[in-house]
Amino acid sequence: MIAVVCGVLMDGDGRVLACRRPDGGHLGGFWEFPGGKVEPGETPSAALVRELREELGITVEVGEAMRSVDWDYGRGPIRLWPFRCRIVGGTLTLLEHAECRWCDATDAARLSWAPADVPVLEEWSGRAG
Repeated sequence: MIAVVCGVLMDGDGRVLACRRPDGGHLGGFWEFPGGKVEPGETPSAALVRELREELGITVEVGEAMRSVDWDYGRGPIRLWPFRCRIVGGTLTLLEHAECRWCDATDAARLSWAPADVPVLEEWSGRAG
C-alpha cells in the first residue's frame, strides 16, 4: 500500500483549493487536492509540507486529519491521507498543475475529480455518509 497525502486548503471565505492535473499524464485533466507520496522515513505531515512547497511554492500549517481513502488506480493500492491545512507563507505558484482555483462546495461539485479525491471532497463539503 502506497501512502499518499493531500492538503485540503481553505481560504478566508471557506473555499477550497482545487488543482487540475496536467493533460497527458496519469489522471491527466482530473482535479485533485494537492499532495503526493510519503517518502520512506517521512511523517505524513512532513510529506505534505514538502509536497505543497514543491507543487505550489507555499508553506502550510498541517491541521486536522480527515478520513483516509483506500483506492487502486490499477498501479497498486494507495491510502490517501487528507489533512486540513492553511497557507502560512509563500506565493501560490503552479509548479506542477495545469490550473488551480478556489471553489465553494457548488463550484467544486461541478469539477471532474480524481476518484480517490471524491470522498475527501464529500467529507469537506459535509455530504459524507
